[in-house]
Amino acid sequence: MAHRTDILDLARLRLEPGQGRRFDDLEVPLDSLELAGQRYQTPEVVPVRLDISRMTGGGWALRLRFAAALSGPCMRCLADASPETEVDAHEVHQEGGGDELSSPYLDGDELDLRAWARDALALALPNQVLCRPDCAGLCPVCGADLNTAGEDHGHEAPPDPRWAKLRDLKLD
Repeated sequence: MAHRTDILDLARLRLEPGQGRRFDDLEVPLDSLELAGQRYQTPEVVPVRLDISRMTGGGWALRLRFAAALSGPCMRCLADASPETEVDAHEVHQEGGGDELSSPYLDGDELDLRAWARDALALALPNQVLCRPDCAGLCPVCGADLNTAGEDHGHEAPPDPRWAKLRDLKLD
């Protein structure tokens, strides 16, 4: 049975330096994301695999893996898009290690899985959320969906005015 959690108390694991533990039965809630001014829905909870290792010197090495699908508008044609993204995130937290070795998701011994999962998903997403990889987008003249209308649907792009003098040249 899966265990739903937002916060995981690492102290309760009682791991000694060099020891580790894997959780395959965790479910973490995800919040919706706002990208480029558009709201994208995520699953309410996602099953995650969490690997925790206690480092020598009192720190933690953490790895979070899951897959999640977004649903929202395609960034090219505005049709429904629901790409699935694989997430494989790593964090290291070493006491007294400065900013580079401090995880923002650890507060004392409490690991904020919800915030880490949200941020890891946002970082793993492609640059554009698309309905399909070859989405042609919208016509810049009339706004027609080029996926259904085709690229040659009756509009010719107006000539670039910067090339007007070259069009006046008569080459025989």
